Formats: sequence, structure tokens, C-alpha cells
Amino acid sequence: MTEAEFLEALRALPLHPAARGLTDDAAVLPAGNVPATVLTSDLLVEGVHFLPDDPAETVAWKLLATNLSDLAAKGATPVGVLLGYPLGDDAWDRAFLAGLATALATFDCPLLGGDTVRQPAGSPRFLSLTAIGHSEATPARDGARAGDTLWVTGTIGDAGAGLAIARGAEGPPTLLDRYRRPTPRLGEGRALAPVVHAMMDVSDGLLLDASRMAAASGLGVAIDLADVPLSADLIHHNGDISAARLAAATAGDDYELLFALSPGTAAPIPATQVGRFLAEPGLTLTDGGAPTPLPAHLGFQHRGS
Repeated sequence: MTEAEFLEALRALPLHPAARGLTDDAAVLPAGNVPATVLTSDLLVEGVHFLPDDPAETVAWKLLATNLSDLAAKGATPVGVLLGYPLGDDAWDRAFLAGLATALATFDCPLLGGDTVRQPAGSPRFLSLTAIGHSEATPARDGARAGDTLWVTGTIGDAGAGLAIARGAEGPPTLLDRYRRPTPRLGEGRALAPVVHAMMDVSDGLLLDASRMAAASGLGVAIDLADVPLSADLIHHNGDISAARLAAATAGDDYELLFALSPGTAAPIPATQVGRFLAEPGLTLTDGGAPTPLPAHLGFQHRGS
């Protein structure tokens, strides 16, 4: 069963209105109240979301940051988090705690509680975090309109290159750090939430997540690879050719914010326009205006065996 098939099956279960039909990355509870309470939960699995030799301190940082990124996409300010943790290797556990303390202090996000379990010897680590926040405006991912412009914060593809470096490739430590220590765009999310039509974070790849936003909104989306913002470090590392831009646009773990604005509306924070929404469904890809074939995979997807 694929992730999409599993989610579709879950939608047949009794759902709370705050679940937004499981089409979003966070629940908004209770619906209609201001400020709303935003809830999200993420898992990090060793060998899937982080490497076995990634430092425990950075795994703790990433576990918090990925959850807070979902809050950022709802314009939320963190209230606190609940941790689900498998106790195992003592040294790794202590390093994880030190990294978590640093991350919680950095993002002013206290621990509320959680649960622990003894990890079976030799099994991969399976980490869980639930984040809770408050927001005055909670944009969904399904609110884009035909003609809206598509924007993204920051730069794209750094974390994908950082993952390759973590696996042994040569490259600058700045890109490795972008993979291991993503920055949730909390301030940007609060500034954007009152003015965007739709918003989500880029976790599985720009092309895939833009396609998800368009599909949730009943639309298509056109993206020009030449407009995808790349960092100076990534350009120096991989170049600025079409293949490098496509690799960046299909890499995951960026945790930037992707959002839709009315045509002619400027973003209230630094961001880059990368495309526009179309009435016809599907993804249209160009590079400098020239039509470009879609890649076999738009980004990272969980697949069943």
C-alpha cells in the first residue's frame, strides 16, 4: 500500500472537521476559533529520514524542525511538543537530549511531555514528535485559485546535495548543515498567513509538493526551472545547468514555504516566484520558457513493498 492509498483509506474513517479531510499537514482545532490551535505530528525513521551515522544532536534538531515547519505553514507560533522516544544506546540517547535542548531553546518551544519505550536491540530508531501551536490565520494547501502565482521562500536543493555529502560525496559543510539542521520558517509563515490563498512546506521536493497543492486546489501548475532559487553554494557545487536545477527541484528536506498569491500581489517577505496556477490539471514544466519533459519522479514518496 502506498502512502496515498493509505491516506485515502483513512479518509473513510470518522474524521473530525479539524482534520481538513486529511489533505493538509496539520489539523486546526477548534475550527473557527481565533487564535486557532494547530496540531501536527511527524515521524523520523532511521534509514528513511536520517542516516544511521547522522549525529544524534542533529537528528533531534531535525525532528523538531520538521514539525515546526508544518506549524509555520499554518502561520502558527509554537506552544510546545510531545515526544515519543525509543530508549537504546545510552551515549546516543544523551547526545539526542543535548541536541533537543539546543533546538527547543533556539525556537522557544518547550517540551510538554510524551512517552518512551525500550528499543529492541539492532532495530532502526523510530522517533515521533507532535507539535502544537496557535495561529490567527491558518491557510490550507487547497485554497489556490487559477491565475494565482506560486512562490517559495529561501533556496531549493541545498538539503538534497547535503544528503549526498552525508553519504560520502565531496561538498561544502554549509550544504550538509542544510540537510541536518533545516530552519522552519516560523516568522515568514506568520507574515504570509493572512495574505496567501494556500500554503504548505516543501518537504518532499518542490515539484511534488507544488503538484500536491495544485491537485488539492483542483488546479494545475506551471513551473519554470530557471526561476527556482538556488544558493551560491549549490551553484558552485553542482552548477546552474538544467540537470542541476531539476535535481534541486525534485530533492526533499528543504522545509521552505510554498504559497499562492493573487496575481500582481507581491510577497510581504523575501521570496521567489517560481510558477503560476492553471485551470487545467497537471504539472507543466519549462526551463527558461522552453518546454521540459517531466522527470520519472517529482520528489520523495513513501511506497509500499
